[in-house]
Amino acid sequence: MARSLLFPAQLYGIVDLGYTQPADLERVTREMIAGGIDIIQLRAKGYSDSDIERWARKLLPICHGGGVPFIVNDSPKIAASIGADGVHVGQDDPSMDEVRYIVGDDMLVGRSTHSVEQAAAAAADPRTDCIGFGPLFATPTKPTYTPIGIKEISQVHESHPDLPIFCIGGIKKENLNQVMNAGAKRAVIVSGILQASDIAAYVRESKALLADTL
Repeated sequence: MARSLLFPAQLYGIVDLGYTQPADLERVTREMIAGGIDIIQLRAKGYSDSDIERWARKLLPICHGGGVPFIVNDSPKIAASIGADGVHVGQDDPSMDEVRYIVGDDMLVGRSTHSVEQAAAAAADPRTDCIGFGPLFATPTKPTYTPIGIKEISQVHESHPDLPIFCIGGIKKENLNQVMNAGAKRAVIVSGILQASDIAAYVRESKALLADTL
């Protein structure tokens, strides 16, 4: 999948097993798609590879049916095994050489970054298709990470105008304008979406706020 397909994407959703029960994964995914989510990632920290692969195989056709790219968190092997659209890896995960050896040249690869320096290092490798930049705010999803705030959002976007940058970490509909005003063009929302009483409506409203950022 070409990186160019990421450029129109503004709202990135993560189906996170920290907030969603396994039995609800398919329903939540469908509701996110109904709301117009642009990308969906499966994140299942602490679960076995066999469980993650089983869930990923169920979500992949749902995402493809809705025209939404499906990303696997952390595991290039699972992403390659199921034919996912992409994999997202962290700073402590395998190098790009290792990731590309597993998934090949065509799969999307995203990298988490937590500073301007890490963003620059990721962007310097043309095999990196997008980055996550954060966590901007404190979030239970990343309790051991110190929030980096919003001051460097403009700098990282100005430094890497051709790289899709998804701001992440504690972002919700209620503070999305603050993040956008700091220079963000794309955002990842996790708990706000997954804990909403009406997931599709929450996604629609968040996308409406992001509409003029690109």
